[in-house]
Amino acid sequence: MSGKTQGNTFRLEVLKARGNGVVTTIENISANATIADLKKQVAQKKPKLYPDRQSYRNEPTGKSVKDTQKLSELNVDKTGKIYFKDLGPQIGWSTVFMAEYAGPLVIYLLFYIRPSIIYGSSASSKPMHLAAHLGAACWTFHYAKRILETIFVHRFSHSTMPIFNLFKNCGYYWGFTAMVAYFVNHPKYTPPLFGSAQVFLGLAIFLINELGNLSIHLLLRNLRPPGTTERRIPYPNKTNPFTNLFHFVSCPNYTYEVGSWLGFSLMTQTLTAFLFTIAGTVQMTVWAKQKHRAYKKDFADKYPKQRKSIIPFII
Repeated sequence: MSGKTQGNTFRLEVLKARGNGVVTTIENISANATIADLKKQVAQKKPKLYPDRQSYRNEPTGKSVKDTQKLSELNVDKTGKIYFKDLGPQIGWSTVFMAEYAGPLVIYLLFYIRPSIIYGSSASSKPMHLAAHLGAACWTFHYAKRILETIFVHRFSHSTMPIFNLFKNCGYYWGFTAMVAYFVNHPKYTPPLFGSAQVFLGLAIFLINELGNLSIHLLLRNLRPPGTTERRIPYPNKTNPFTNLFHFVSCPNYTYEVGSWLGFSLMTQTLTAFLFTIAGTVQMTVWAKQKHRAYKKDFADKYPKQRKSIIPFII
């Protein structure tokens, strides 16, 4: 009989969350086993379904449960059933990020040298405005920083993501890079309306926000012990004033990211740069709201009530 306990073990049916059918049956699994343990046992029976590809829930349409939860905590030992969702082929987060960020670095610099196939044979001999030079330097700095952060700073709560995200994310970053770089590096590029004052103001805004973004990433890294998925409430670091933005928002790294691209857009004064900034702001606002809700849910009454998600006092 499904779910019948034998001592501290029971028989578990792993059912498809969508459609009918049994994925597999685990005999004599411990009620104290975690979802992570279950994933390993399923992978042994179904090698194609490696642990990172598996997701489980109590009900066919319910929310995914955490790897650390025990089957007994989910009452699975009583029902003898759990519902499985195939997340599809997976790829490492770091691999995706490296592809996302290396592409823009290379693509932008290709436009910066004004290849004849894009701009014509005489383009490289025409003078380039200071804003275009600084634009290339800032773009290179930003994506080189992202690559180094991926290698040395970020600690991911999940080791993989669906492989489809590689194509979606690269399409977004690489496509916008080509659009922005084409106009900033164009031989007919029109300089900013207010000249050098606007260029250097935009540059200052960009650099300040890049430093702020790095400060937040370093603080977040130190919140999560290596090799764990532990979550803690982030608070400002008294030794770094850039982290004081945590007094007002849950995701200051996104706030600073938006600030960086606003500075870049002001410095280069191109429509495509502003469109890139708007698109990024919309997406980061969605992510920030999700993380803000997760913080409030996970920490309930402990989470600072004055914080917004990304824009102080507003959103």
